[in-house]
Amino acid sequence: MTRLYLLALAAVLTAGPLSAAQLYRWVDDSGKVEWRDTPPPATAKNVEQRNVSSNTIQTSTVPYSMQQAIKNFPVTLWVFDCGDPCVKARGHLARRGVPYTERNAQKELDELKKLIGGTEVPLLIVGSKQFKGYIEGDWDTLLDSAGYPRTAPPGMKAQVQAKSVTEAAAKPTSSGAEKSQQP
Repeated sequence: MTRLYLLALAAVLTAGPLSAAQLYRWVDDSGKVEWRDTPPPATAKNVEQRNVSSNTIQTSTVPYSMQQAIKNFPVTLWVFDCGDPCVKARGHLARRGVPYTERNAQKELDELKKLIGGTEVPLLIVGSKQFKGYIEGDWDTLLDSAGYPRTAPPGMKAQVQAKSVTEAAAKPTSSGAEKSQQP
């Protein structure tokens, strides 16, 4: 039984180096350069042995076009307990996988009045553009023009960053729209 365990351990320890491929380069008798994964013949000249390991590229789960939309057109949603329109507004952004900053209109009423001159919610701000109220088609047009995808990318859900009153007072912005954070 111990012999079997030792054999399994030896197999595991030798399997690691086997995952890297051996590559040979040489010049044959007729002057042609050969590249192969088998050792060269004895008559080969200028023999080089190279180790080739696997190559992986780390990519983001967020598509590049969406990264650009998040960077250039951050989304802010102003809501409070406004019932069905606010629920639909949040659901709309979640369905499209749009990361956004949520601001509470009741707690930050003065800020909202300064921003739009009123208190109508839900208020969607995409970059510097604003849309008061919830109309699905108009929201889609606004989000499409900013480059957000129609449906959430696989494995991505909307990231919501709630903005508190103290954070809003501590970090004023020149445009009035708060930047959302990338997931």
